[in-house]
Amino acid sequence: MKRSEINQYIREFRATLDAMHFYLPPFCSIPASEWKDLGHEYDEIRDRMLGWDITDFGSGDFKNTGLQLVTIRNGNPEDPQSKTYAEKIMLVREKQVTPLHFHWFKMGDIINRGGGVLAVQVWLSGINEELSKNDVPVTMDGITRTVPAGTILKLKPGESITMQRYLYHSFWGEGGDVIVGEVSMPNNDATDNRFYDPRPRFIRIQEDEEPEYLLCNEYPAAK
Repeated sequence: MKRSEINQYIREFRATLDAMHFYLPPFCSIPASEWKDLGHEYDEIRDRMLGWDITDFGSGDFKNTGLQLVTIRNGNPEDPQSKTYAEKIMLVREKQVTPLHFHWFKMGDIINRGGGVLAVQVWLSGINEELSKNDVPVTMDGITRTVPAGTILKLKPGESITMQRYLYHSFWGEGGDVIVGEVSMPNNDATDNRFYDPRPRFIRIQEDEEPEYLLCNEYPAAK
């Protein structure tokens, strides 16, 4: 992706959140040029990969396959003294697909916070991480039921689904863009995404202009 595209998408994401009166923490407004001078007091932001996250999952086609996220808080799964929770806010565009994947370690809830309908397609993983043909138990807002493999669930604003470990899922917006929240266990996006069709989680960037904000995997180390 081009840096100019990333800058544009972050501006659009901020404008969408502002219109919904969803306010981000101060570190999301630190200009890219200032990070090189920030000390170790910012290490939690660096180490837990908090902040902006724009990805096309290596597709080269962000409008059809991609996702915009902000990680607001996150613990370290390997540190018993760290936070035991994480929170993200996402912008899922209409017809923009997040590819089929599951998590080995993380579980959490995905919540439609507003906008259109969030379509979520689900499968169980087989023992060799293939798509299982077995029915899928799903929990949505405290109610558990079983659906056939490959079912597309439609989450209206306010509704949520629990993403258990090894639950393959793909999602996209219908009837408009969707603001999606995630409340989960701590996670490491560099190691805890099993895509059914292998693909990169983070993107290569073509530097055609200066960054306005750094992405969560771009912070320089403290001096």
